[in-house]
Amino acid sequence: MPTTQTVIKFHPFQLSFLVFSMLLNCMGIIILQYSDSAISYSKLGNLEFFKDIPIALTSLVCVSFINRFGSKNALKWALFTVVLCSILIPFVNEFWFLKIWFVLIGVSFSIAKISIFGLIRNNVHGENELSKVMNRVEASFMIGICCVNLLFGSLLNSAYSDYWKFGFWLIAIVALLAIIELNKIHYKEVKSANITSFKYFGDFINYRNLVFVVILFSIVFVEQCLNSWLPTFYKKHLGVNSFYALQSTAFLALFSFVGRIITSKIIQKFSAQKYVLFCLTFLMLLIVVGHILINSPSQNSFPYLMIIFPLLGLFLSPLYPLYNSRFLINVSQEKINMITSLIVIVSGLGSSSGSLAMSYIFQWGAYPYFLMLIMVPLVVVFLITLTFLQKLILR
Repeated sequence: MPTTQTVIKFHPFQLSFLVFSMLLNCMGIIILQYSDSAISYSKLGNLEFFKDIPIALTSLVCVSFINRFGSKNALKWALFTVVLCSILIPFVNEFWFLKIWFVLIGVSFSIAKISIFGLIRNNVHGENELSKVMNRVEASFMIGICCVNLLFGSLLNSAYSDYWKFGFWLIAIVALLAIIELNKIHYKEVKSANITSFKYFGDFINYRNLVFVVILFSIVFVEQCLNSWLPTFYKKHLGVNSFYALQSTAFLALFSFVGRIITSKIIQKFSAQKYVLFCLTFLMLLIVVGHILINSPSQNSFPYLMIIFPLLGLFLSPLYPLYNSRFLINVSQEKINMITSLIVIVSGLGSSSGSLAMSYIFQWGAYPYFLMLIMVPLVVVFLITLTFLQKLILR
């Protein structure tokens, strides 16, 4: 009976993450579509800020909003906002509207993520169970990336390619389904401590937490570089069409989903520190091999790259939920919304920084070396985990 209850209880969270994943990760599709116009790579890279900076700023102030209306109601409000955004986007073709659109999506995601993390923490007990639930909910985020690339890739490769924006209506339907499911389930809610975000920043600054921030920023930086810019790399450097370019991210996300599902199954049998070191080691080895193949004069490297890029997701995807779950288990239920807001801020900054850095790599025509850019933060995470984290975060 407990198992069935858990599956039913967290199903709306998985649907919600699926919706926001598709909306947040349509950036790669938009970059791919608009890069053929007069809009520069640097402007497209800056578009990421209109998504991520509102995520960070909203996280500073939305805890009081969530406390006032409740996490469940706040989540429904965020989902209803994205329903409206998804319905409106096909009717406005101006580039400036995309900036407003991403602001609304970013604000809604910030509220949704803090609400979901808070509800999970308040309804799950024990580190292993929390890690299992976090990986399963976060896995739906990977499925969203896969679905959005398959959906729009198919539209762009069809006779209706000029109407590709109407694909967002399908996302609106999924969001409505998530709202309906939320109305059916009761969750335990614990209000966050009555404390301002700025005051809590002072309490947050200590050695252990700053190490966690560096790790989280680095992981999201790498994820964003791959998710948003891999289709453009396939099209510009490997010369494939838009459909196959988008499938590169779809397969990356599919393997990321598999990686998180596997992690949720085996995490109770392995040391978390050894597991993340294993993932990081194989991830860096694949990046080195991929870099060599990309810059190889042989034209036969493409089939191997088609294997290597999805495998990156298999080893990269477990890192974010593992570090988060280990950190959140030590946070009291009263402070969970506040600490989650800080996680959202760091994630937003890492995401926008990754996309901006990658935009200049492409602007300068240095995209054959983009894998070396993402190697740097991975080395930082590996060294910190190997040296410091056995007692600080991972045990």
